[in-house]
Amino acid sequence: MFIQTEATPNPATLKFIPGRVVSDGGPMEFASREAAARSPLAERLFDVPGVTSVFYGSDFITVTKASGEWQQLKPAILGAIMEHYMSGAPLLADGVAAGHDDLDDEDEFFDEADAETVDMIKDLIETRVRPAVANDGGDITFRGFKDGVVYLNMKGACSGCPSSTATLQHGIQNLLKHFVPDVVEVRPM
Repeated sequence: MFIQTEATPNPATLKFIPGRVVSDGGPMEFASREAAARSPLAERLFDVPGVTSVFYGSDFITVTKASGEWQQLKPAILGAIMEHYMSGAPLLADGVAAGHDDLDDEDEFFDEADAETVDMIKDLIETRVRPAVANDGGDITFRGFKDGVVYLNMKGACSGCPSSTATLQHGIQNLLKHFVPDVVEVRPM
């Protein structure tokens, strides 16, 4: 098994590409050891000293570190990923492959009168923003829309990335303002 690695815009996060489907039920983020209890792979990765977050995309895994150098952490992370896939263990201990997007919909907020605008915003995020963000090892989801402000949740490599503010305010905000005149600002949640 050959696992490729790619740098992300976030120097604390590295993208691992195992060459097979990782999560076919949508993106999943494990921001703590407790949350990782659902996934045997995430648990193995949290056993590597310094790992603070694990994110599954459709065909990649991003790992975020608090400390240590990648050249020391990478072999242990690669070993954990390889062991997981060679063991044949499921991605999730409970067998349910639903991503966190199911939960995200319940937490969305916007005025019903803005439903058409929100549909346009969601479509732009889904078709133009998410693919680019996934390419960088992360994900972004719509959280809400109120008084012209779009609230987005950034996950994976994008969470805590030094350039995420610039991405939000210059890239995504400009895109949404161009196509949706009601948008005045974009903010992280």
